[in-house]
Amino acid sequence: MGLFRRAAAPAAPASTPLTGRDVLLADLDGVVYAGPGALPHAVDNLNRAAETVRLGYITNNASRTDASVAEHLSSLGLSVRAEEVVTSPQAAMRLLATKVPPPATILIVGGEGLVVEAEKAGYTVTRSAEDSPQAVVQGFAPEVAWTDLAEAAFALKVPENEGGIPWISTNTDWTIPRERGVAPGNGTLVSAVHTAVGRLSTVAGKPETPIFKEALARFGASNALFLGDRLDTDILGAARAGIASALVLTGIDRPKHVLAAPPGSRPDYILGDLRELHEPYPEITEKDGVFTVRGASVRVVDADVHILAEGASQIDLLRAGAAAIWATGLAIYAFRVPEKLYADPFHRP
Repeated sequence: MGLFRRAAAPAAPASTPLTGRDVLLADLDGVVYAGPGALPHAVDNLNRAAETVRLGYITNNASRTDASVAEHLSSLGLSVRAEEVVTSPQAAMRLLATKVPPPATILIVGGEGLVVEAEKAGYTVTRSAEDSPQAVVQGFAPEVAWTDLAEAAFALKVPENEGGIPWISTNTDWTIPRERGVAPGNGTLVSAVHTAVGRLSTVAGKPETPIFKEALARFGASNALFLGDRLDTDILGAARAGIASALVLTGIDRPKHVLAAPPGSRPDYILGDLRELHEPYPEITEKDGVFTVRGASVRVVDADVHILAEGASQIDLLRAGAAAIWATGLAIYAFRVPEKLYADPFHRP
C-alpha cells in the first residue's frame, strides 16, 4: 500500500500509514528534532504510535553515541533505550570489519559517536596519519576541523587499487538541519577530502542498505515503515532495502523536491507532519489522466501541469500533483509547473 493505492471498497475502513505495521523506524534530524529541540507534533505522535507498533530510530549523524541519542530523545519526552537507536558508526564498524579486522589502528575523523563504536569493536583509534593507520573512517561532528581533514588526506594519498588503505564514510548527507537553519553535513566534509586526494569513500549509512538491514534484523521487522525527511538518503535507502517509506515535510526536502523525485526516491506516503501518521491516508484515483486526492485534482497535458481543483488542503494538492507528474515517466524539467502546486506552508527547520 502507498501513494498509488486504488480506491478500496466503500465499506472498508480507510487505512493510515501505520495500518498493519509491526515496526516504525524514524530518522532523527528533520523528523524528530532540529538541533536540540523537538519539531512540532513529533513527540506526541511518536508516543501515540508506540502504543501499537515498536519504535526504532536510525540516524546518519555520527557525532553522538547511541546512548547519548537515547538520552536526548528521552529528554524530549520519548521513551528510548540505547539499543533502539541504530547509528551510522555502528554500520561503519560492521563494514570495516569486512575489510580490516580489529585490533587494527584506524584514523578517525569525527566525534565521540564514531570513537566509541570503533573502540567497542576492538579497534585502536588514532587522529594522526603518522601512526600508519590501516583505514580511515570519517563521520560528522561539529568540532571537525581543517587539520582533521588534512590528516585524512595524508593517510589516503595512495589510491586503494594501488595499495592504499580503505576509506569509509558513515554517510554523505550534504546538509544537516539545525534550530537556526540548514548547515553543511558530512557530505561536504567527505567531499573536501575527496577533492584533495581524488578518491571516493565507501558509504556505510543511508542511502546504502547495511544500516537498514541492521535495523530490520534488530527489531525483527516484517512490515516496517520508515520515516524520513530526505529523498536522496532516507527514501532512496528505504526503497533499496525494500521498506515502505513516508516523507515528512518538517526537514530538508520541500514540495518542489517531491515533485521532482526520480524513480527509486519516491515515498509511499507524503506527510505534512507526524499527526498524519494516525489519519486515514487519502486514496489517489486516476480517471482520463486526472489525478485526484479528495478535493484536489491535477492533470498533465503535453508540457503543462494543470491544477483543475485546489481542494481544501495543500498536502492533498501536492499528493495529486506528484502522482500526475510521476505517472508521465518524465523529469520535472520537461514541464511548466504552477507555483501553487509547490507552495510550502509546511514547518521547516
